[in-house]
Amino acid sequence: MGADNQQERLNAEWITGFVDGEGCFYVGINRVEKARLGWQVLPEFRVVQHKRDEQILERMCSYFGFGSVEVNHGDRKEFRVRGLDNLNKLVEFFTEHPLHTKKRMDFKLFSQVIDKINRKEHLTKDGMKEIAEIASRMNMKVIPRFLESSETIRRGRETAKI
Repeated sequence: MGADNQQERLNAEWITGFVDGEGCFYVGINRVEKARLGWQVLPEFRVVQHKRDEQILERMCSYFGFGSVEVNHGDRKEFRVRGLDNLNKLVEFFTEHPLHTKKRMDFKLFSQVIDKINRKEHLTKDGMKEIAEIASRMNMKVIPRFLESSETIRRGRETAKI
């Protein structure tokens, strides 16, 4: 069966498999002077594809009923989900339709962060530290600047990758 036929059968199982291969659960922690703690947690989910496959990203967006399809970089597009309400729906979806690869662990960590945000723990220093530690175990395991000593933080940078 060709890729076009598979894409026509967009359903929960197809989406789970596609996300296992192409999706990313990400937690950014950005320096924001006006924020209560001087830091902001920005969780998001994204799937990136070449622009020739934009229609599958549009179909995923339509399937979920939220998110957006935007330019990622160069000739790539992304389906991106931000916002706590939508991320809660996404967590519910992948809890009901579990991932099967290493991405399952990233999702579990991501859902812990979403849970902490739901409980407003990101508004406390201890909560923010816990979120940063969880995020540091996701994806490429980059240490967030939030966990670095304050002397190593450059104020000129706007964002830190987790």
